[in-house]
Amino acid sequence: MGSVRWAFLCGSWRPSRSEWILANRCIQREERDRIGQFVFAKDAKSAMAGRLLLRRFVCERMGIPWSEIRLERSPRGKPYLAAPLKVRSDSGTEPPSWSFNLSHQGDYAVLAAEQGGQVGVDIMKNTMPGTSSVPEFFRIMTRQFTAYEWSVIQSAGSEHLQLAAFYRHWALKESFIKAIGTGLGFNLQRVEFHLAPEQLTQKHVLRQTKMHLDEEEEEDWIFEESLLDADHHVAVALGPTDKTGSELFRPSLPPASSFALLSFSELTASASPLTEEDPACWDSFEMKAEAPQRQRDTHTSEQPPVSR
Repeated sequence: MGSVRWAFLCGSWRPSRSEWILANRCIQREERDRIGQFVFAKDAKSAMAGRLLLRRFVCERMGIPWSEIRLERSPRGKPYLAAPLKVRSDSGTEPPSWSFNLSHQGDYAVLAAEQGGQVGVDIMKNTMPGTSSVPEFFRIMTRQFTAYEWSVIQSAGSEHLQLAAFYRHWALKESFIKAIGTGLGFNLQRVEFHLAPEQLTQKHVLRQTKMHLDEEEEEDWIFEESLLDADHHVAVALGPTDKTGSELFRPSLPPASSFALLSFSELTASASPLTEEDPACWDSFEMKAEAPQRQRDTHTSEQPPVSR
């Protein structure tokens, strides 16, 4: 089975004129128009990186020429490949289908893909809440976690460590919800995570965290956790499809691998322009505002920073 874990550092990416124009030429026109509507440069860069990550994956791993890739969005806004080509192996059989998912929040955009299973990914940056104190932020978010999860979060130590535990739990829940394709109506208290005893470190992926669904330990799902850097936590949810079943899915999983950090040249190595050059897209990008630090990294409503 195949497995992909890619990341792109959007926060420090300062695209040149030629890079931004090339990036806009290599995505579908409606996606380019959508990205052009963002007010803040950070949001435009994150969305662009997500589009390029996805197209690179479809081109290089699914074997579909860049110019023939057609991405559409579900009613919930989730991207999917329209009319994927049927590819057969040397033996004449159809290989297991790919599942893929994107997330961007903080300074990174990430893509996780898995062959023969369901996948969801979520990235969270450990930041102070917008206008609330940490205790007030936790009070607002009370209903999002079980009593056991709150006991783990609030016993983590300093406020910084408590926030890290909070965002770790949040990323795990979001990764599962994104994998199963459930929207905001899902009751987050139905899932409870029991964290791996081992500490998270950079360059090391944990798979020991367990999920309880409706108070029963869920054996079919595997969760990968890693740190892209000291402040960014990534969770990947992996589960069987109806076709594979858990008895076939777990033994076929490749070893856990950390996220590979791609450069812009790597991101566009397989790209081919889809449209003519349009200098106006660069003019529009230059006019976008740099979001204030607090707005870039935090969210002031009753939700943590949203990752997509």
